[in-house]
Amino acid sequence: MSRDDRSDDEPRTGSDPDDDRTHRPDAGRALIAARDADARPDTDEIRELARAAGYEVVGEVTQRRREDPTYGLGRGKAEELMRRASTEAVDVVIYDGELSPGQTASLSDLLPDGVEPIDRTRLVLDLFAEGTGSRAAELQVELARLRYLKPRLQELIARDYATDLQHQNEDDRRVVDVERRIDDVRRALDEVTETRSERREQRRREGFDAVALTGYANSGKSALLRRLADDIDETVTDADIDETVTDADIDETVTAADRPFETLDVTTRRATLGGRRALVTDTVGFVDALPHRSVRSFGATIDAIRDADVTLLVIDAADDPETVRDRVRTVLSAVEATDGPVIPVLNKADLLDDRGLGARREALTTATEDLAAEGYAVAEALEAPVPASARSGEGVDPIRDAVREALPTAETTLRLPNSGETQSLLSWAYDRGEVREVDYGPDGVAIDFAGRPSVVAEAERRAAEID
Repeated sequence: MSRDDRSDDEPRTGSDPDDDRTHRPDAGRALIAARDADARPDTDEIRELARAAGYEVVGEVTQRRREDPTYGLGRGKAEELMRRASTEAVDVVIYDGELSPGQTASLSDLLPDGVEPIDRTRLVLDLFAEGTGSRAAELQVELARLRYLKPRLQELIARDYATDLQHQNEDDRRVVDVERRIDDVRRALDEVTETRSERREQRRREGFDAVALTGYANSGKSALLRRLADDIDETVTDADIDETVTDADIDETVTAADRPFETLDVTTRRATLGGRRALVTDTVGFVDALPHRSVRSFGATIDAIRDADVTLLVIDAADDPETVRDRVRTVLSAVEATDGPVIPVLNKADLLDDRGLGARREALTTATEDLAAEGYAVAEALEAPVPASARSGEGVDPIRDAVREALPTAETTLRLPNSGETQSLLSWAYDRGEVREVDYGPDGVAIDFAGRPSVVAEAERRAAEID
């Protein structure tokens, strides 16, 4: 295909982050292409992702063979894809996997004019872009899409303009512009990340523990969040970056929709765990085959997991053991390390018998051993798994207990005169930790207090001033 067949402003990859064609409810007609080296490809998930992006899936071309370096599919299947794309009048071909820049360009040249090749990574990033609401989410998606675009733009330039110096110079400037945009987004994201970190520390000083939920999309994270949250039907929306949590920050409820990427913007709810106030954050769900370099663009979200006092790794126990093992490895290798312990939750455990649960526990153990062998510090943070059902509520109390036991805790007994200042300190303690006992005696008041180590230290400092 010649240069004149393409827009000067956008490569045929359609990967420009400003391109919103896949964000419409009627994004167009799509043909699925899938390949697997060992078995007939299962296209259920890629079809679901395509429909979530607004595409009408009109058919598929699948192949069982090793990856072809030119098209992903073999030459014969690629030509079949070309013919069907023409006869079925599709707008896009969605490849279930990651296409290299060269494969994307080759398919682009082979397909009819106006038919765009989109791989799984591009489709997922488009879905992410559709789901953004906060500044942090927008910046993270923008960074991932720019990083995706850059090598594909470079490949198109190398193919089309190798002998055309004038156009080469023009397109070199386009690459430089993408690189500049990447730098700008990274700087803006660093500012947002710093603000988030400051807000988390402020909340810790106020006595809030930080609990994060992570796992794959549709594993039940949002449903578990609703189970753990205080029964006030209130949500702290995007409070992770904006302000100290007050009633004014709470404005809508969490829905546990069965849709990928429902929780791209982190959603935080209040929870009381054994007398401790916590903010439980549901982070973005992982998806299969999203490359690590794209995952790394979502560092601000992953930081909420790394910095948490306790992380709940929600696992879909209905998945087969091999899938459980692979998905645990994917999530934890992206996280790399955490400040606090990680408690695996075998969600949907009510669908399995004891033998099935045992197989999932064994898969989890294997994944942990693999991560440890590969040097991931997070492997040392994993605790015993807790079976549960977020849908029925079974096992949720043991999760609360496990989180409460894992929270960083210090204890003290404050002995103070029975005065107005002591009552003010007692009120402060109730707001920021766990007041276990208050004993009023002839010599004063004894307060048994537990909470975050920093909060307990502050309580002791305030008590010393009263003395």
